[in-house]
Parts: sequence; structure tokens; C-alpha cells
Amino acid sequence: MDDPIIDLHSDEYFMGEALRQAARAFAAEEVPVGAVIVRGGRIIARAYNQVELLKDATAHAEMLVLTQAQQALGDWRLTDCTLYVTKEPCPMCAGAVVHTRLARVVFGAGDPKGGAAGGALNLLQFPTLNHRCEITGLVRAEECRHLLKTFFAQQRQSAKSD
Repeated sequence: MDDPIIDLHSDEYFMGEALRQAARAFAAEEVPVGAVIVRGGRIIARAYNQVELLKDATAHAEMLVLTQAQQALGDWRLTDCTLYVTKEPCPMCAGAVVHTRLARVVFGAGDPKGGAAGGALNLLQFPTLNHRCEITGLVRAEECRHLLKTFFAQQRQSAKSD
């Protein structure tokens, strides 16, 4: 009876938690991408993009949340976990997801130019790699996309006024 109840709205709920992280990135003037990792219906890790803050091109929300989840579990394998992320993972992040053996990836906004979960390519289900993830895309996509568009519009406006 202690197990949380997962229903058809769980993806929307957990994406909402990832959106909260994305809002933190936005407030920090980072590209607004947020991520959470869920295991057994509970969030075990949360992160948002911190590339500018950390001066680290690899400090994407997905990379940071994977590290946190591995620390929380004391294992590099995340076989029974789901990643919720507000934007389709890039190739770097998708590669890390495969290496950590996540069971599932749920993303919000798609990225047809650079996404690696079916947008530009699909590393998460690449036939010759040693692991494949289940993918659910476009969960709360409009909210995720709106946050990104607003951020980049503000960045362009700021660049014009400089």
C-alpha cells in the first residue's frame, strides 16, 4: 500500500516538475531546460541547465540529473528509472541516457534539428547500441516550447539593445 499510484496523468505531473526546473534555468538566464528522474513513482533527482553558471558545455539538465540520480541510488545503472525533460535530448545527453540504461525518456518540446530521441536522429533506440529506451514525446509540449521561445526572443531583444 506504500507504493504510489501511477495513472495516465503521471507523465503530465512529472513534466510539470521538470517545467519548474526549466523556470529556474530561465530565471538564471540559462536556456530553460529542466529535468527530473523518477523511480517507483517518486522523484529522486532534479536539475536544470547550468552551462553558463558552471562554464561547462556539458552541464545540460539531463547530464546533471543523471549524475544526481546515480548518486542517490549508489549505482550508475538507472534501469528502473524514467527521465522527464522539457526538451528532446541532444546527442550528448541521449548517449549518456543509453549508457546509464534508463528505462524510459519522456520529453516535452521536440527538436527536429538537433534532437536525438527521434527528431534529427534516434540514439535512444539505435539498433547497434547495447541498450534501448522507451520514448514518449511531446508531453506538455506547448508549455515547454513556449518557455524556450520566450527565452530566445528575450535574448534576441537584449542583444539588439546592447
